[in-house]
Amino acid sequence: MRSFLLIAPLLLLAAPAASAQDRSAEMRQSLVGLTRVLGESHALRQACDGADDTYWRSRMTRLVETEQADAELERQLQDSFNAGFAEMRRLYRSCDDGARRAQEMTAVRGRELSTTLAHAKYRTGVMPFAPEEEGVTAEPAPR
Repeated sequence: MRSFLLIAPLLLLAAPAASAQDRSAEMRQSLVGLTRVLGESHALRQACDGADDTYWRSRMTRLVETEQADAELERQLQDSFNAGFAEMRRLYRSCDDGARRAQEMTAVRGRELSTTLAHAKYRTGVMPFAPEEEGVTAEPAPR
């Protein structure tokens, strides 16, 4: 499950940051949605792995730094992360079957949003399309 969500920040961090005017409304909305998913993932991971876990919070920090968003978008990204975190924290205080199902659903949404962002960046010319050259896949490599 976690490997699916790992794709989202990696796709964003691999691309050069777009300036605020280069972002379409679709890209901005997808970024906001992705940060909500990161906040939800952070709360769910803490419920299962302990309150000291900062895996998804650190990914959120890197995403904001990499995107170099204007002040308004940065505020929206942070508010969205915090809202997702607060909602999942309220709903899932411990790691039970419900929390694990929520992690799976959150992973699916994260993957969908990261795919949307990747396609938007390719269409705008922000990032050249050549994932096969990089060995980028939607699934982790077999062990």
